[in-house]
Amino acid sequence: MNAVVAAVGIMLVLSLCRVHVVVALIAGAITGGMLGGLGLDGSLSAFNKGLGGGATVALSYALLGAFAVAIGKSGLANALADRALALVGSQDSKSAGPIKWLMVLLLLAVAISSQNILPIHIAFIPLLVPPLLFVLSKLEIDRRLIACVLAFGLVTPYMFLPVGFGSIFLKEILLANVSQNGADVTNINVSQAMLIPALGMCAGLLIALFSYRKPRNYDLRKIERDEPRGARYSPLTLLVAAIAVAAAFVVQLWLDSMILGALVGFVIFSVSGVVRWREADDLFTEGMKMMAMIGFIMIAAAGFAEVMRATGEVKALVDASTAWIGNSKAIGALVMLVVGLLVTIGIGSSFSTVPIIAAIFVPLGLELGFSPLAIVCLVGTAGALGDAGSPASDSTLGPTAGLNADGQHNHIWDTVVPTFLHYNLPLLGFGWVAALIL
Repeated sequence: MNAVVAAVGIMLVLSLCRVHVVVALIAGAITGGMLGGLGLDGSLSAFNKGLGGGATVALSYALLGAFAVAIGKSGLANALADRALALVGSQDSKSAGPIKWLMVLLLLAVAISSQNILPIHIAFIPLLVPPLLFVLSKLEIDRRLIACVLAFGLVTPYMFLPVGFGSIFLKEILLANVSQNGADVTNINVSQAMLIPALGMCAGLLIALFSYRKPRNYDLRKIERDEPRGARYSPLTLLVAAIAVAAAFVVQLWLDSMILGALVGFVIFSVSGVVRWREADDLFTEGMKMMAMIGFIMIAAAGFAEVMRATGEVKALVDASTAWIGNSKAIGALVMLVVGLLVTIGIGSSFSTVPIIAAIFVPLGLELGFSPLAIVCLVGTAGALGDAGSPASDSTLGPTAGLNADGQHNHIWDTVVPTFLHYNLPLLGFGWVAALIL
């Protein structure tokens, strides 16, 4: 059996059996490495080598977590939650529907904005979502719907809009790697190439809105215990929060560093007095703890990815698939997308997947007669497939971090499985059609 398929399969099965994702990633990586001929020592060496690749992302998330806690200290999220609760309290049961969909649209808009307008990615989720859990539960909104809404906002913008994280993914990673591997991307409109796959994501969102439309009950007592209401805030603290967010945004754009942006925002809170100096250390630690689990999973995923690279089995997986392709563009496109899905689910990052698969898919696509636009679409879609739906992806870890604040939302069954079904299947179908008609 191919080592990549075995490693991903073991990781997914263990995750579905509720084994912790970090343990599942390590077990999958070691098994895949041994099947790929690395042996135990070689597998461990490759895994340890890859750990450093996730350190920068983990540190960024830790600092963004500290920044998020400082924003929470300002009362910004609680002010929003109190306003929403007041709206809910003033409505009768018949008129609660519009408020429900207003909350869904609000979270969708914030998630989309986190990729471009204020590129802090998932750091807004543990800040904004926990204070809203009481409101969401009063409205009996299914949290699986919110997980799908957040995942849509975290993935679709970067795979279609060439701004913020989208500029990095589409221009610096996707187009650059396709060009480096032999395809002429001159005058290619990358948004045009990814339009139909992005419509697949939209279709998945619409299906999720239908699938999880029914009310779902949660224990309000747990929410009140874990997320006490009534955080203090004032116009001054809200103003400081707005200034800190704006400053973090400017620094991120200016210096292209999420780490420095989050640090500047945290310093503004400290200097302003919203975060007292004697509390700064504890709040910083609290924020890092809040995002630590995501960071550790991202680090483990980087180690997993390095083991898969070291085995050389990704190329073997594609080579083995060519026997099924023949000269059929339809079969070739489908096989490439499925392979991309498998690789991305294991690695947990579309940004890391594209460089791996582009070296193989671009020559194969040229040989099958795909246009450069179709090849860009194929590689981009294959990379994005699995981002929503991977146990190790920040697009699933982020929503769980916010929705499970009171222990009533399971990462695998309430985030991973719903996002996999509602996004990867439509994305697979729409991406396949796009590759054939572009």
